[in-house]
Amino acid sequence: MFGKGSKLYSIFNSKCPRCHEGDFFKYKLNFNPKKVTELHENCPKCNLKYMMEPSFFFGAMYVNYAIAVALFVAVFIIAKMFIGLSILQSFIAIIVVSLLFTPITLRLSRIIWINFFVSYNKDAEKLQAEK
Repeated sequence: MFGKGSKLYSIFNSKCPRCHEGDFFKYKLNFNPKKVTELHENCPKCNLKYMMEPSFFFGAMYVNYAIAVALFVAVFIIAKMFIGLSILQSFIAIIVVSLLFTPITLRLSRIIWINFFVSYNKDAEKLQAEK
């Protein structure tokens, strides 16, 4: 399920969705706003162009919205039901968690979005070498 060749492998390891070898992001996860979502132009291994068309990753905003809503609901339920915080304290917890998880959700939404459109091809690196 998480092995090479599955979409989950590409998503959780931030690898190219076609070859699962090249890195998707230029930098490791950090909190620098300029570097958090910076991508390679093409996959370093199979040369897949990541920005397939202008504004390709605008669709990742919808994925990010879904992830954020799920995160907010989970934090609220945990804070209110299990920990017993007040409504105001629960919302403060949501704000803190959202600020901490923003770099992760931004990266996750982009890699999920490209995985909707690109499938794994075990021969992608060989095909690129032949060109």
